[in-house]
Amino acid sequence: QLQLVESGGGLVQPGGSLRLSCAASGFTLDYYAIGWFRQAPGKEREGVSCISSSDGSTYYADSVKGRFTISRDNAKNTVYLQMNSLKPEDTAVYYCAAYLGYRTGQAMCVRSGPVDLEVWGQGTLVTVSS
Repeated sequence: QLQLVESGGGLVQPGGSLRLSCAASGFTLDYYAIGWFRQAPGKEREGVSCISSSDGSTYYADSVKGRFTISRDNAKNTVYLQMNSLKPEDTAVYYCAAYLGYRTGQAMCVRSGPVDLEVWGQGTLVTVSS
């Protein structure tokens, strides 16, 4: 069974940091494009940061550039999202996803191509508030 499990969400003050983790089971993450997405109440799900399935190149949404960093630990079959300088507008449920085919990082974040090849986690809530 292919599964992704996120962890690391919580309540943090503006300006603070969190690191989200996404552990995979049933498949090997380093073969595929991986992404972090988020969905705030009343808004569409958006791609935040993604890694290409080929060369490991990364893509970041403009709203998080310079603040968030995506990384992958192949030995642990886990992908991370380090979030620094958090803002109230970063409040959302964060999801990780894998694409069981080829995508560049940008294509992963905009969900280009057949979506039936996607595997999603259940999400973890991040709340940025004082």
